[in-house]
Amino acid sequence: MKIIGVLGGMSWESTVVYYERMNRAVRERLGGAHSAEILLYSVDFGRIEALQHAGEWEALTEEMITGARRLMLGGAAFLVIATNTMHKMAEAVQAVTGLEVLHIADATAAAVRAAGARRVGLLGTRFTMEEPFLREKLAGWGLDVLVPDAEGRELVHRIIYEELVQGVVRDESRQRYREVMARLVERGAEGIVLGCTEIGLLVGADDASVPVFDTTRIHAEAAVERALAG
Repeated sequence: MKIIGVLGGMSWESTVVYYERMNRAVRERLGGAHSAEILLYSVDFGRIEALQHAGEWEALTEEMITGARRLMLGGAAFLVIATNTMHKMAEAVQAVTGLEVLHIADATAAAVRAAGARRVGLLGTRFTMEEPFLREKLAGWGLDVLVPDAEGRELVHRIIYEELVQGVVRDESRQRYREVMARLVERGAEGIVLGCTEIGLLVGADDASVPVFDTTRIHAEAAVERALAG
């Protein structure tokens, strides 16, 4: 089994889900008392969040490179960046460190294609919905990606940062997300990509009329497949 390097803490609320899902997936595959071999470096998300909203992406790239190097020195065979937004610098991290980054969009797109969907609605932080780094990666798999309107994007972003990353889950916020997803379905979405690792804490398969693709669980399971390959 290869050692999975996890760059997490963004936020730790979703990193917990990664840890649990990877261990459960290994036990499902190997049985008995088996669990995943994981090396985790967890950052202070307060610092990361402040840099994100200040637009300090060069500083954030250095943060990710530093974390990746620590995992590489610890023996990680490949890297899982346990957040969608910070895949903005995935290519730079891989290029500088030489450590393979298992990209969350590749894993998700493969799952979407396997389910037979071609047009998907994307929910995430404002950075993920409005910037091209994740949408273009999904489009490269032949997917047509829809995002909410400006009001919907602001709502989705606000709930992530003001509630979900702080462990706050509200029924009223779940209903608002359901409304945003329903509007995406009305525009032709055949599936909904939960493109922020905390969104799965709020909504899931029962909250939309089309298949829901939780990037956190998909990414974690892809990491186990990579760790056990060969």
